[in-house]
Amino acid sequence: MSAPVRTRFAPSPTGDLHVGGLRTALFQWAFVKANGGELVLRIEDTDQSRYVEGSVESICEGLRWLGIEWDEGPEVGGPHGPYVQSERLEKYHAVAAELQARGRAYRCFCTAERLAQLRKDQQKDGLAPGYDGRCRQIPPEEAEERARTEPSVLRFRMDRTGVTTLPDLIRGDVTFQNSLQDDFVILKSDGFPTYHLAMLVDDHDMEITHVVRAEEWLASGPKHLQLYEAMDWPAPHFAHLPVLVDSKGRKLSKREADVAALDYRDRGYLPEAMLNFLAFLGWSLDDHTTHITAGEFARVFTLDRVVPNPAFFDVERLDALNGHYIRALAPEAWREHVAGWLDRDLPANIPRPLDADLVTAVAPLLQERVTRLDEVAGLVRFLFALPDYPAELLTERIGGDTGLAARTLEAAIAAVEGVAPEAWAPEPVEAALRSLQDALDLKLRKFVSVLYVAIMGAPRGIPLFDSVALLGRDEALDRLRAARAKLA
Repeated sequence: MSAPVRTRFAPSPTGDLHVGGLRTALFQWAFVKANGGELVLRIEDTDQSRYVEGSVESICEGLRWLGIEWDEGPEVGGPHGPYVQSERLEKYHAVAAELQARGRAYRCFCTAERLAQLRKDQQKDGLAPGYDGRCRQIPPEEAEERARTEPSVLRFRMDRTGVTTLPDLIRGDVTFQNSLQDDFVILKSDGFPTYHLAMLVDDHDMEITHVVRAEEWLASGPKHLQLYEAMDWPAPHFAHLPVLVDSKGRKLSKREADVAALDYRDRGYLPEAMLNFLAFLGWSLDDHTTHITAGEFARVFTLDRVVPNPAFFDVERLDALNGHYIRALAPEAWREHVAGWLDRDLPANIPRPLDADLVTAVAPLLQERVTRLDEVAGLVRFLFALPDYPAELLTERIGGDTGLAARTLEAAIAAVEGVAPEAWAPEPVEAALRSLQDALDLKLRKFVSVLYVAIMGAPRGIPLFDSVALLGRDEALDRLRAARAKLA
């Protein structure tokens, strides 16, 4: 009987969770769900110099925002802990010592200055950068004696003959020339392991059967396979996901803007939309499916439908999906979203709690017009506070024609005054304002921007007639008169 599928998401706590990492975690989660397996969350914090406080919490928050839960790891526990690498140092030291005893690891005393000069010389000579093996031939006894007084690292002794072939579940067999490999560090001078050693030990101890990770680790394949061979441990299956690129074909990077997963949440993307979007970045179900739920994705996902080609992180596509999921929300769920985002984004000087009836009334006007939830407050702020705008905005879209703007406002004031207070409702308001077409002998679109600015402080927005009705008769008249005064 084959072992149950187990894979791991192993981020470094060096900052926010990247959307590329979120896509990796999503594919791992779907893979184990589709195969009745288990997902392990492991925090790889061996590079203490880059540790960022709060990163672990942010990573967990980002995963849970998308609905990804892990079976073992921080906040959950499990039989293979601890799940934070800095708490597992004894395990790494034991394996490093075993590799030394087997002749597959040796101490290196080369200084940072020497290694920097070596890289410069190699670049000058057009050679691939890599360690030249200077300390490889030091007798082990001499090396251990020197290590008592000299700083050193531990390097893995690569077999540099022949080739190493990595069977990849996405790319097929990938073959590497061992002569191009160098002896790499597995234990740093501070006693912490590098990624290569820690990954080996953790994946073995945690019984990981499938390593699903980013393409950037593909080049490390021969290192990892030789490490497994050196310890006589069976290697897991490997699958290297395609890189995410922007519109210019450049790899998405943590150093660039708009890649932190929770930034998308905070800009008003729904988790359903983000999951749907990420699911199709490098994977497809068939030639026509474009929408998929978390449950469906977890049921049908297979690694053989993942392609190795770079995947375009198309923000316009994400926006379209987000709009789709916003419009699919039930009225009550949508009202709750609107209320929450108005409370978050409206200025603090607007009294709280917000008028619940007003929020309920305006919510339907927004659902067909919003792409992201952070657009909500900007569209309806005018309902809660008098907008401030320059007088020139009143005529901006009518060619600066102040005469037309003045006539429009005078006619609008008269029309609104003609609606009796007891008859105030959207239909009579619409009829009154549409009557301006006859009064001005112009189509509504020729002058409607003047009314939008007077009422909302912007030349376009949510439906005008409903907005005027929601403001109330007195407030609408006050704003129309204020606009007329601005023109004067």
